[in-house]
Formats: sequence, C-alpha cells, structure tokens
Amino acid sequence: MSEAAARTRFGALALVAPLVLFLALFFAWPLVSMLKESVSDPVGSRAFPLTAEAAAGWDRQSEPPDALKQAFVEDLRNIDDQQLLGDAVRRLNSAQNGFRTLMGKTVRAAQEQSGPLDLAAIDAKWTDVRFWRAVVDSTNPYTDRNLLAALDYQRDATGKVVALPVDASANTAILLRTLWIGAVVTFACALIGLPYAMLAASVTGWKRQLLLGAVLLPLWTSLLVRTAAWFILLQEKGLINDMLISLGLIDGPLPLIFNRLGVVIAMTHVLLPFMVLPIYSVLLAIPKNLMPAAASLGAPPWRAFLRVLLPLSLRGVVSGSLLVFMTAIGYYITPALIGGAQDQMISSVIAFYAIGSANWGMAGALGAILLVATLALYAVYGRLSSDRGAL
Repeated sequence: MSEAAARTRFGALALVAPLVLFLALFFAWPLVSMLKESVSDPVGSRAFPLTAEAAAGWDRQSEPPDALKQAFVEDLRNIDDQQLLGDAVRRLNSAQNGFRTLMGKTVRAAQEQSGPLDLAAIDAKWTDVRFWRAVVDSTNPYTDRNLLAALDYQRDATGKVVALPVDASANTAILLRTLWIGAVVTFACALIGLPYAMLAASVTGWKRQLLLGAVLLPLWTSLLVRTAAWFILLQEKGLINDMLISLGLIDGPLPLIFNRLGVVIAMTHVLLPFMVLPIYSVLLAIPKNLMPAAASLGAPPWRAFLRVLLPLSLRGVVSGSLLVFMTAIGYYITPALIGGAQDQMISSVIAFYAIGSANWGMAGALGAILLVATLALYAVYGRLSSDRGAL
C-alpha cells in the first residue's frame, strides 16, 4: 500500500473514530451490560465459594454429603461483608421461603462455635433437600431465572420449566397489554396517516409545506411537553370537554384521561409523523396519471383507490406501521402521565424494577425481551426497505 493511500485510509478512520466511540460508549456498552445483568447472578458464588466446589458431585436429590454441609459452614464463618451476606440471604429467600430466619440462626451458630457444626440441631429445615438445592443453585454465577420470570415461568424442583402461579406475577399480561396498545395506536395512525399523506402528496407549493410542517411539529417539541399538553386538553375541565359541552354535544365531561382512550389519543398524536412520512415518500414515487387512467377506464374513485392507489401505497403503510409499533411498545412517559393503573406498559414495569426495587436482573430481563421483539420488527422493516430500494 502506498503512503498516500495509507494516509487517506488513516484520515478516514480518524473521521469515523468519534462515531464508533460514541456508539460503543452510549449504545453497545449499556446494551451489553443490560443483557449481562439479566443472566448474571454472582452473589451466591461470591458468598459461598467453598460450597460451590463441594457441590460438584452432589446429585441434588439425595441428602447432601457432610463435606458440602461443612463447606457451607466455613463459608458462613468467612463472610465479613454484611452487605454481601444480606444480598445472599435475599437471593436464597427469593428461591425458597424461610431462609431469612434460618440464615440468621445459622450464621450466629457458625460464628459462635468452632469445628464441625450440626446444622439439623440448629433448625430442622436443614434436613429438607429443597433448602440445600436453593443454596447450591445460588452459587451458579449465571441463571435463566430472571428471563423465565419475565415471562411468568420458573423451574421446579426437578429443573423443568413450569408456569408461575396465576397470582405470582403479571409480566405476561402487561406484555400483552403493551402489544395491544401498540397495535391500537398503530391502527389509529394508519387510519389518519394514509389520507393525510395522500392529501399532502396531491398538493404542491405552500400547501404541501404547511401540511408537512403541521405533521412534523410534534417532532420539534419535547415528548414531555407534548404529553403535558394532552394532560391539559383531556382532563374533565379541559379544552376538549369544555368545547363539547358548550356545543351541546354532551351533558357532562367525558372520561378522557387516566384511561386507555387517553393513552391512545396522546400516543397517536406523538407517533403520527412516523406513519405519514413513509407513506408520503411512497406516494411521491407513484405516477400521477394512474388515477386519471383508472377513471378513464370507467372505475369510480373508490374502486380506483382500492385497486390502484392503495396496493401501491401498502409498502409505505407497512413500513410506517412497523416504525410506529416499534416506538409505541417502548413508551413510558405518556402512559405514566395519561393512563391509569391498568394502562401501564412494560416500560413502567422495567422502571419499577430498576428504580423502585433495585432488581436490575428483572429489569434487564424485561428489557432484553423488549429488545428482541424490537429487533425482530426492525429486521422486517429493513427487509421491506431493501425490497423497496430494489424495486
């Protein structure tokens, strides 16, 4: 390679390096950290290293050998980090109820006495294999417990994946609610966006600029500001209810806020540009003489639309629907402010686990599931975009 070519390549790499660094720091690293957190469970392996080694030959069904029991006792004696011990107790209690009081008595006995310790004499629960199985399971630094719990599943005593009790978790119901709200918002955006894009594509000059500016305006303002505006508009004494009452269309205020209807209205307004712009770009590429040609052949306007214009614009409708749906299923602020308790989406649950209960494993697992769904939809969108480019 010549010196000039090497200099040119080095200059190109230097220009791209800041972008690569930005993506690595603010996209790749948080993403990898979230995925790792969803399967990471290092508390038990740090708290009970000797137990992890002694449990290698145990079949997990019979009574644990004495070597395993005494290794666990030594681990309890060696723990000097109270924070680590507390985390380990919480981890064990989440897997098997009764560990809080059991570990309190066992830790005191292990640290007060020396030599071999009869755990069964301290508490009869240590004769139950389920408690030892929970201890051994906690020493695995990686687990699928959070991923299964995110979908309302768990592993039973034999390691088989089974469904959680109905009243134990509602993650699946909230996930289905998220998909349903996203689908309703997508349908509403398509219902409004298609005729709006057709109107914008049919006019020229300042009329087109005005229509496009009106639909792009939500993108120029903060999401929080837009949601707060809808909060004012939709409340019982808001502008919408006051206008309907003054016109005599209703006798009392309609319930437009803190329910599913308000969430759909606000999200439709915010996401409408993501539907209009793809359809508009497709409509611009359609020859203008197709509709007059269909009319000259005797087709009424509605038939010409259904048989000519709609099929040609479907690629834009599908692309816009995927964009709207991918964005809608990750919304947090709008459902939190406008919706009620039964209208919160999966992002609200992720925020609760991350901020409210500091359960980063569950937050990462739910985020991973949402990420997989979004990537699958994005792959479909990329395929449609590439097919459109090939055509």
